[in-house]
Amino acid sequence: MNDDDRPRKRHIFLRIDAWIDSTVWAAGFRFAEWWEDITIFFRRFRMRGWKRWLFELLGEGMTWGTVGSVLLLALALPAFQETKGNWRAQSDFAVTFLDRYGNEIGHRGIIHEDSVPVDQLPDTLVKAVLATEDRRFFDHYGIDFLGLARALTENARAGGVVQGGSTLTQQLAKNLFLSNERTIERKIKEAFLALWLESNLTKKEILGLYLDRAYMGGGTFGAAAASQFYFGKPITDVNLAESAMLAGLFKAPARYAPHVNLPAARGRANEVLTNLVQSGLMTEGQVIAARLNPATVADRARRLEAPDFFLDWAFEEVQRIATPFAQHSLIVRTTIDMGLQKAAEDAVETALREYGESYRVKQGALVMVENGGGVRAMVGGRDYGESQFNRATKALRQPGSSFKVYTYAAAMEKGFTPESVISDAPITWRGWSPQNYGRSYSGKVTLLTAIAKSINTVPVRLAKDELGIDRIVKMAKDMGVETPIRADKTIPLGTSELTVLDQATGYAVFPAGGVEARRHGISQILNYDGDILYDFNRDAPPARRVLSEKATSSMNRMLTQIPVIGTARKAALDHVLSGGKTGTTQAYRDAWYVGFTGDYTTAVWYGNDDYTSSNNMTGGSLPAMTFKRLMDYAEQGIEHRPIPGVDMPAPGKKDKTPATATVAESEALPAIPLRPRMLSNEATTLLKTLADRFTAAPALHPVPLAPGKVAAARP
Repeated sequence: MNDDDRPRKRHIFLRIDAWIDSTVWAAGFRFAEWWEDITIFFRRFRMRGWKRWLFELLGEGMTWGTVGSVLLLALALPAFQETKGNWRAQSDFAVTFLDRYGNEIGHRGIIHEDSVPVDQLPDTLVKAVLATEDRRFFDHYGIDFLGLARALTENARAGGVVQGGSTLTQQLAKNLFLSNERTIERKIKEAFLALWLESNLTKKEILGLYLDRAYMGGGTFGAAAASQFYFGKPITDVNLAESAMLAGLFKAPARYAPHVNLPAARGRANEVLTNLVQSGLMTEGQVIAARLNPATVADRARRLEAPDFFLDWAFEEVQRIATPFAQHSLIVRTTIDMGLQKAAEDAVETALREYGESYRVKQGALVMVENGGGVRAMVGGRDYGESQFNRATKALRQPGSSFKVYTYAAAMEKGFTPESVISDAPITWRGWSPQNYGRSYSGKVTLLTAIAKSINTVPVRLAKDELGIDRIVKMAKDMGVETPIRADKTIPLGTSELTVLDQATGYAVFPAGGVEARRHGISQILNYDGDILYDFNRDAPPARRVLSEKATSSMNRMLTQIPVIGTARKAALDHVLSGGKTGTTQAYRDAWYVGFTGDYTTAVWYGNDDYTSSNNMTGGSLPAMTFKRLMDYAEQGIEHRPIPGVDMPAPGKKDKTPATATVAESEALPAIPLRPRMLSNEATTLLKTLADRFTAAPALHPVPLAPGKVAAARP
């Protein structure tokens, strides 16, 4: 490059710089002129006096209206996600459920031959339902603001909830897409889904679905099934008195079920008749005969209560498995043991009845899994009729210290042993400083001591220095936890929510020797011709090992010490060795005990639906006592399988009252019921073998002999 080229290039760059400066300045000048013209133009519309305030109000309204519209859209999107699946699929299934022994225990799905179109339903039933549940059903669009205002006024006047504001469409939205969990999120979703239903279905379709899907008590769903169950007649034949009794069930089927409390059912039916008169759908003269001659019901005294929480979960499993099958009218053999189910329900109800008020808890849930993954009992709440929300499979609750087993299992898998020593001292991790329950520290402790005393700093130190969060999360998932786990630094102390079913599944790995539990509620699915469409033992993937034998043995050695020297002494069983872990969450909101023997694993939770705190309830109190009551019953009369890797002798006979029980608990503690005698494993195996041999043996045919001789038989 020569010397003449350099000044020329410098001159070009100066031109470019000047052009940029002048262009930017000119653009800014023009924008300022444009903005001034706009300002001058809009000054013509400047209002003064009352007009100014009016326009200011309208402007603020438009601003907040825009913000509200964006917020409503954000809230609506999760609700509309619920409608993406085939929400009508339930009507495609008609399922009869059997227990593990082949006894019928209930039905789910819509039995098509029992479902009656709205046009064919008795006029008295339709009017009774509308007068009681939603008088303005044909006038609103999913949400009845007038009815809501009226309900709020009546409730305020009465000082309590005496009238509901939900429309029939909102109730259908809840039945189809949502749970009964009482949260603001659920109510918001319910409102948007009601609008969606009104947009996509006719009023007649909405009413028909509501009458087919609502729970009506006694394990029945839909008005047609309820009519057959309570009155022994088709829904088309019910009279006014019976229609009023059926319409009264929608509010609280457990409280007003006539086979349980006939006087309450008749009192509620009388209220429905009054509603008919007040709404103008009937006159007093038309309902007087029904008042004087109330409905009577068929005798159902000997009918066993259906395990409804379990059946709801099992029906979801059937829909998942059987959707590809050509036939959807099915017979399903489940894993449930009705003897254990009744004992589980009694254990939870007894605990809540005796101690619920003193501990300030109203709900409990329980899942019992046999070694091998079959769910033998499930309690999803205190009263299915009061709330069909399954707290065993759907409620997400913090497990507290009961989650620590996954951290310790990961440590055992890495090479630690129960005798490994680690420091129990103050620790800070990314600004978080967890503390022990008693705000004290023990210095150097073994891992066995740390888990038995539920020390908090030790699992956190293991996670921080040895394991990492990802390894703990992976261990929990490998052991059977299906709920997504938050991978943050606090999970060693159980801050990520799980279900009761998750915990029962995870702990079932320990008595299974480190093999995954493969939880399931369905053993076989058959059609009505007897063809086996699905068999768990044949069609389910084989169980895989998730813990080494050495790690499993180490975990079992530690967990079996917790009922002996740790936080779960009230869970110690008579004559049977058991292990487990307690869990108590912050502010005493949730209390857990998850324990196992060589035969069964049981997870127990107690708390409140509204997340309010209990009265200092810990996992070592009510949950542990419930575990003991159920397991002492379940372990009677069976051959006990050992817990893998543990050489401890079974405990001897103890006093029925736990040594650590309070005086009030000792006095109120009910006796453990006796389990009916059962065949031993050897006797059962022998009888099955004989039955198989008889089935496979060739038929006998007579052998023709000479006259006067006795005929022999030959195969």
